[in-house]
Amino acid sequence: MVVRDNLEGEYTGIEHEVYPGVFESLKIITREKAIQIAEYAFQYAHLTGRKKVSCIHKANIMYIKAGFMNLTFRKLVDGLFLDCTREIAAKYPLIKYEEVIVDNACMQLVKNPQQFDVMVMPSLYGTIISSIGAGLIGGPGVTSGATIGKNYCLFEQGTRNSGNDIAGKGIANPTALINSSVNMLRSMGYPRFGDLISEAV
Repeated sequence: MVVRDNLEGEYTGIEHEVYPGVFESLKIITREKAIQIAEYAFQYAHLTGRKKVSCIHKANIMYIKAGFMNLTFRKLVDGLFLDCTREIAAKYPLIKYEEVIVDNACMQLVKNPQQFDVMVMPSLYGTIISSIGAGLIGGPGVTSGATIGKNYCLFEQGTRNSGNDIAGKGIANPTALINSSVNMLRSMGYPRFGDLISEAV
């Protein structure tokens, strides 16, 4: 299960030209949203009987340690996301918690995907990880997803691949959208209808 932020990180879309020919894109992570996504991941793991949550991050380049001066300089980007996830993990002692750098997570996901259970991460890493996951099980046509908010939910395929290259050829796989409708029915309080469709698929 890939749980990813969908509002912050690189996807805030805050870009500007600093100087002619020099562009800057801001990666925004707030404590409020990082706590919210981490809490969702651990609640999901707890309520569904999952055993482990893996925080996927790139804090190895967001933390700068200067040991020769006995100081640690910390930047509040992936470091903040990691700290928030650790804070929530402490509230769920029965769920195993680990931290995996995104580069290694991608390699491990391809080599041995069974080692992961619930993965939580900022937005950009989520796009990459969910695409790898979809590729491992048959592509974007079979992977369902959901965007969960406080008041509304959006059910869609699990990856952002649009399938423009197969449009009009009559070969699109509807499984992802059907499975997304199963998730929608379950969330609306109609689990039996969702189960019937899921079993049929």
